Amino acid sequence: MSSDRFDSALDLLRRLPPHSTAANLNRICALAPDLTEELLSSVDQPLQTRQCKKTKRDYLLCDYNRDGDSYRSPWSNEFYPEVEDAEMPSERVRKMEVRMGEAVEVYRELYYEGGVSSVYFWDLDDGFAGVVLLKKTTPKSNSEGGWDSIHVFEAIDRARNAHYKLTSTVILRLSTGNEALGDMDLSGNMTRQVEQDMPVQDDGSHIVNVGKLVEDMELKMRNLLQEVYFGKAKDIVGDLRSVQPLTEANKDKASHQEMINSMKR
Repeated sequence: MSSDRFDSALDLLRRLPPHSTAANLNRICALAPDLTEELLSSVDQPLQTRQCKKTKRDYLLCDYNRDGDSYRSPWSNEFYPEVEDAEMPSERVRKMEVRMGEAVEVYRELYYEGGVSSVYFWDLDDGFAGVVLLKKTTPKSNSEGGWDSIHVFEAIDRARNAHYKLTSTVILRLSTGNEALGDMDLSGNMTRQVEQDMPVQDDGSHIVNVGKLVEDMELKMRNLLQEVYFGKAKDIVGDLRSVQPLTEANKDKASHQEMINSMKR
């Protein structure tokens, strides 16, 4: 019975507007509190930002740095509000987390020219895992937009190699509106996965390998969004709402067809 309710909740969220996922998720959790943990860990939603009380730096919230109602800051490695006996990364994994966070900061400034990024690592029995988070929003105006990247990976040690499994999700929100054009809202998410074995010499190699996987995946997903999704949306909108009068469009089509027919003779 519980699994049916969980599947129904996910099915409902898929049919509701993507830009309202966070609000709708809160409403469903209020109606079915026993599904809260499963839903929060299964549903991708736009990342929220919080400021570290100790360092005064912004960091991103997700299910991977959450313990109850508290979230761990990657800058101070402390939970806010404080949590007793919270699960923390080992010293080795924490050092890699800090180094990866510094590398992602540079990547974010080069590619996004702003925004917020956070990195969280945790221990596994035969390796470690982590998540790389990136968020960029535009200032609120007639045109608004937001990009959220969530890259979850596992690194399993195998002698001189490591097996990496990366699952990446991009949440995109675009909206604009004015009296001449009306309102438009384009939002949704995309998830892709890749697995790869890569050579490892030391812990520094993990930083390079994970960084390369994340950068390549972001580039692929960005190109896919631009060429396929935006391209298709542009074609559909162009067919539905033509700036050119219909009579002129028909004349252009007729001239084009006449030229093709003359070339066939």
